[in-house]
Order: sequence, then C-alpha cells, then structure tokens
Amino acid sequence: MILEMRDVHTFYGTSHVLFGVSLDVAQGETVCLMGRNGAGKTTTFRSIVGLNPPRSGSILFHGKEISGAQVHRIARLGVGYVPEDRQVFPNLTVRENLEIGRSSGNTRREGWSVEKVYALFPILAKYDRKPGGQLSGGEQQMLTIGRTLMGNPDLVLLDEPTEGLAPVVVIALKEMILRLKGMGTTILLSEQNVKFAVKVSDRVFIIDNGAIRYRNDIEGFRSDEAVQKKYLAV
Repeated sequence: MILEMRDVHTFYGTSHVLFGVSLDVAQGETVCLMGRNGAGKTTTFRSIVGLNPPRSGSILFHGKEISGAQVHRIARLGVGYVPEDRQVFPNLTVRENLEIGRSSGNTRREGWSVEKVYALFPILAKYDRKPGGQLSGGEQQMLTIGRTLMGNPDLVLLDEPTEGLAPVVVIALKEMILRLKGMGTTILLSEQNVKFAVKVSDRVFIIDNGAIRYRNDIEGFRSDEAVQKKYLAV
C-alpha cells in the first residue's frame, strides 16, 4: 500500500473530530472517501498532509510513518494536496502558479512540466499569462490540480473536486481523472457526488460522524442502494 491510515484520532482543540479512521490506498488506485458535509472528509485529508496532525494513530506513506511530520516534508515525500477551496495565487499568472508547484513539490521525481499540464488542461495554455484570480471556478480547479501535479507527487489528494462546478466542467474533470488513472497516478479523493465517484473510483470508503462506516469495491458500492441512501442522501 502507498498509504495506510490506522486508527487515526484527530482533534480541533478539545473537539474530537476523527474517531479511529483506518483506510488504505494501493499504488495506481483511485479511492474515494465519501460522506456528507461535516462527516470528516477534509479533516482526514488535513491529517494526512500534516495540517491537523492526529493526536493518536498511525499514517504510513510508502511504509514510513508521516504522522506528525511537517507539512513541507510530507509534500516533498510525494503527497500532493488539492484543497477544496483551491487557493490559487490570484495575482500570479497561470504559468507562475504552476511553476510554484514545481519548486515546492517532490524533487526526487521527474515527469510533470508546464507543457504537460497544458496538454492535460488545454484551456490553461490559452490563459498562460492571465492572473489566476481572473479564472472561473472550474479553471481555478484545473490550475490547482496542475500546480499539484507539477510537484511530481506519488499520491494526489483531491478534496471535493466537483464542489460548486458546472456540469460541463464536472464532465471535463472526470475525463481528466480517467486520463491520470491511465497514466498510473494514485489518487485519493473526497466526494459527495455518487454518479461522479462510481465513474472514476476503484474502491470506496464512507465516513460519517468522523468514523469509517463502510468500505467496498466500486461494483459493490454501485449496487448497494441502501448504503447510498443511509449515508449519502441529502
């Protein structure tokens, strides 16, 4: 396994948010962490990348403990994080945003370049010299994913990638993830959109009230309407 979380408990101050979360991601897989808003998806991701270190439990990356490590060290080990709020640099051009990803990422690997990102997201090439803050929400999502890829991560974390996006952009995002899968990229994403998840994922974990309540391969999840209704219906 490239990533293993074992019995992770995370707090915000005195508030206990994650309760014994355990999940795993194998090399080349796309695994989806599903759940309603407030279920614990983002906290799980923030625990992995060191923004909210767990109080107890273990997080292994390539078999080595990273729980409690500094954020920049986890990134340089090869964990790329695309946050839900995107966080582009609004006054920097698209190209400058991407170049920052190169300097802050995993220097042990080669592979991603600005040109390769533009091949994945042709619309970004069109806006090469445009400030990131002037892009649409969907374009900013593409830019943030591209910036993360520039760090040559071994594992990409996508936090709610379809949130707030128009249907046509969601379709483009689906195709992008499938292309990355075809390239052997390992992805852990959090998502509420069942239709999107079943089209891109190999396995599913469902989190509810800070604990993992369900896990299955995508075919088993697809046919389990009772679970979908119980944990994901609004």
